[in-house]
Formats: sequence, C-alpha cells, structure tokens
Amino acid sequence: MELFIMNIVKPLRKSNFQSSRKKHYYRRNHRIKTYLSAIIFASLIGTYLDLLLVGAGLYSFPRRPFSELFTINILFTLCILPLFSLTIIFVLKRLHKLPRYIFLFLCSLFVYIAEQIAEQYGLFIHSVYWKHEFSLLGYFLFLIVIWRFYRWLEN
Repeated sequence: MELFIMNIVKPLRKSNFQSSRKKHYYRRNHRIKTYLSAIIFASLIGTYLDLLLVGAGLYSFPRRPFSELFTINILFTLCILPLFSLTIIFVLKRLHKLPRYIFLFLCSLFVYIAEQIAEQYGLFIHSVYWKHEFSLLGYFLFLIVIWRFYRWLEN
C-alpha cells in the first residue's frame, strides 16, 4: 500500500515543480513584454506628439541627429524618452497611490526645468505662443497615460 501511494505522489511532485518553473518563466516573459510594450508605447506617443507640435510650429529642434531626414529629435523620442519612461515605471511600481502622483508631478517639474535649460543651450526653439506650463501639464498627463497603459498590460 505504501509503495502504491509513493508511486502516485512522486510524479505529482515532479509535475508541480515543472509547472512552477513554467509559471515562473511565463511571468518573467510576460513582465519583459509588458515593460517593452510600455516603452514602445511611450516612444510612439512622444514621436507623434513631437511631429504634431513641430508641424504646428510651436517649437523646433535646431540641433538634432539626421536633421536632413527628420524634423524632430529622434534621439530623444527613440532613446531618452523610453529610458526615462522605463525608470519612471520601475519607481512607480514601488510607490503607493498618493506618493505616486507626487512623484509624477516632480518628474514633470524636472522636465519643465530641463526643457528651459535645453532651450538656453540651443536644443529647442519655442514659438512666442509656447508656454512652458504646457510641458509641465503635458508631461504629467503623458506619464499618467504611460503608467495606466503599463498597469493595463500587467493585469
């Protein structure tokens, strides 16, 4: 009888272990896909917003890579913005609701200040109609959208 029970329990243990490994692999793979999708989404939104705002004449990028091909700074939209968004997501995952929105506002404030400094170095030229408060509010909303998109994918 004891041998009969052992023959049943042993395969079940191995099966659970393999299933656990598969679930761990699936969760890790899903997490990577979620992060990757969120940063691609951030890059796409950033690119289209830049194309829209540059096309409307609200600002321009006098110094940018591949200036003969692109009217926007693709280094920013394809590298800096996704890395910034990925870092923000990592931090937001560890915060509760109120500190999360305070952190998002502080990041937006940082971009607001960084944009004005970049303008002094000639990386931006804004039109007379541009108000830097647009950036403060815009980045705050942008980061909320990226965070919500990430959370939607995560579930």
